[in-house]
Amino acid sequence: MDIGAHLLIVDDDERIRQLLQKFLMRNGFMASGARDAAHARKLLDGLSFDLIVLDVMMPGEDGLSLCRDIRAESATPILLLTAKGESEDRIEGLEAGADDYLAKPFEPKELLLRINAILRRMPAPAEESTVPQVLHLGPIRYDIERGELFEGQEPVRLTATEAALMRIFSHQPGEAITRADLVSLLNRDKVGGEPVQERAVDVQITRLRRKIEVNPKQPRYLQTVRGAGYMLAPD
Repeated sequence: MDIGAHLLIVDDDERIRQLLQKFLMRNGFMASGARDAAHARKLLDGLSFDLIVLDVMMPGEDGLSLCRDIRAESATPILLLTAKGESEDRIEGLEAGADDYLAKPFEPKELLLRINAILRRMPAPAEESTVPQVLHLGPIRYDIERGELFEGQEPVRLTATEAALMRIFSHQPGEAITRADLVSLLNRDKVGGEPVQERAVDVQITRLRRKIEVNPKQPRYLQTVRGAGYMLAPD
């Protein structure tokens, strides 16, 4: 398995999108989510991904259109998901530039096998072409690859839990993450020895805001999304 490969899941069905993200993260991948083509384009402008899992049937711009545009500019492998299973639909998807095609409903294990098969076929990137991925939060910048926070040229010290939160948020920019999911992800990484409780997450968020926000009481970058949790919203 390609441990640590960063995948982008593009699906308008929030339940499916989050289930796939959690499943793939449990299997060693980093997984970001986009709710539609516009959201995916925004993420692709700021981050690079090793593979895109793209739903065809979405409101607004559909997956085939997005697939064609991505393929015109990038060789990033694309696996299309669709409710359609007819041969002409599969051919249309492959003609749009997809590397593989999987009809819904599908077994998550089959998706995992197909993702690994695609990644094995991809050439390893040249070491010198590796560019650090950076999120900008006003005067603060976060280096995703190194897991480090900077203000100008000065490093901003993060505790183990703060560093883990930044790592989690940076993989899902622009997408709300519930307290329960944050607790699950923090405890999975065994941050700080003692199990993290939901109430403690709020405290850690408050502390992290003091390091990345101009006005922590009116957060611009680490937002509270009513009824949905917390969301990192970089520039």
